[in-house]
Amino acid sequence: MTERVAVQRAAAVLFDLDGVLTDTAAVHRRAWTTLFTEFLPPQVAPFTDDDYYNLVDGKPRIDGVRAVLSSRGLRLPDGTVDDLPEAATVHGLGNRKNGRFTEIVHRDGVDVFDGSLRLVNALAALRIPMGVVSSSRNAELVLDTADLLDRFAVIVDGTVAERDGLAGKPDPAMFLAAARALGVEPTETIVIEDAVSGVEAGRRGGFRVIGVDRGTGPAALRAAGADVVIGDLADLLT
Repeated sequence: MTERVAVQRAAAVLFDLDGVLTDTAAVHRRAWTTLFTEFLPPQVAPFTDDDYYNLVDGKPRIDGVRAVLSSRGLRLPDGTVDDLPEAATVHGLGNRKNGRFTEIVHRDGVDVFDGSLRLVNALAALRIPMGVVSSSRNAELVLDTADLLDRFAVIVDGTVAERDGLAGKPDPAMFLAAARALGVEPTETIVIEDAVSGVEAGRRGGFRVIGVDRGTGPAALRAAGADVVIGDLADLLT
């Protein structure tokens, strides 16, 4: 009941996208796994689900590439954002991963978590402003594919972050920008996140943070600063 009342009384609610609203975290994981299975040399450890959660999940794409390479003692030149996916650069690998992701979304569509949709509908009925804050550059594509784009007054994604010079999660800059756009104070706003980096960003920004355990584990989310950890967003309606 405490969690439900907190959401109902929030000035606004800011959602992460992948793994919170839509089941696209699994698509991202598949795309990252395909990328590094193809790229990493056979003498280094293969990319695993633990790598996804510990090194990639919730971070800007380029930071994820750098983290995985560094974990294997590998370095590549950064290159530029316009690098072709075949380029042996950090941006090239990031663009290759993005290509894998968008291929899957266009081919298979996007699944929305039922509990998440129920919460969004409930908040809309209460006229509580909502925003999406995602490191992904594909947030609008995913939301549009999922028929959710018109539900959110503000979208701060990787494209907006680059345009406006906002640091990515775990820095709170993206969440703070969304709160400013909605005209609300962080202390009156709830962040809902499934990634450690996102939970940390919300905590550092002064928000109340609800962690959603989609595989990261309750202990890790609490350690990162989640005030509450739930298994499904529908839990906030009970």
